[in-house]
Amino acid sequence: MHWLRFRHAGQTGFGRLVGDQVEVHHGDLFGSHQPTGQTLPLTDIEWLTPCQPTQMVAIWNNFHALAEKNSYATPEEPLWLLKSPSSFNPHTGLIPKPAVYDGRIVYEGELGIVIGKTTRNVSEADAPAHIFGYTCVNDVTALEILQRDPSFAQWARAKSFDGFGCFGPVISTESPVASAEVVVTVGGRERQRYPLADMICPPARLVALISRDLTLQPGDVIACGTSVGVLPIKPGSEVTVTIEGIGTLANTLAAD
Repeated sequence: MHWLRFRHAGQTGFGRLVGDQVEVHHGDLFGSHQPTGQTLPLTDIEWLTPCQPTQMVAIWNNFHALAEKNSYATPEEPLWLLKSPSSFNPHTGLIPKPAVYDGRIVYEGELGIVIGKTTRNVSEADAPAHIFGYTCVNDVTALEILQRDPSFAQWARAKSFDGFGCFGPVISTESPVASAEVVVTVGGRERQRYPLADMICPPARLVALISRDLTLQPGDVIACGTSVGVLPIKPGSEVTVTIEGIGTLANTLAAD
């Protein structure tokens, strides 16, 4: 199933994607819910983020190809940071340019894990039962902010500007197929294509290990990290992130 959140006629809601329609539900996406009997065409809705995370955990250095290219050591545990909730941006949302920064802004196409129940210190074997589904993520980054101050790497700031946490358009409750790839285009040109099978720490292990550090709540998102091919976005360019079985997330960087 594919689930989404939307705004229609001034009201927010959620539902199941069926073709080019939304089968509207009421209740709790992560608990009890039922169809209302109403359907809406996608052309009549405003897309919202498919869930409302309390936090987005972003993973760094989680693909063998990128580690090999940059001579990174393979991490023994997930290397992560948190993106601010104010950065969350839905499918079709405009990515604002930060007022205090005029350097390079880069895309990072990623798989996102959506947590389905309160998760604390679970085993890798039990972790799949805590995963509600998967989504597409564009972990946007203000590149020069990272090392602007040599005394302090500003990972959270570089990745937490308003609109820099794009994810959606839906949550798929099915795991991506073994052969699935993350494909990113910028202005219609393919810039990233890499297999999810190259992941150093796969989803169940990520959930288990991160849950030892902090409690994950229903709707929280883990962005699984990216691979080779990250480049700057030109103002006005649309970035798409496509994962087979989930769909295509599209966002545009605001023009100058």
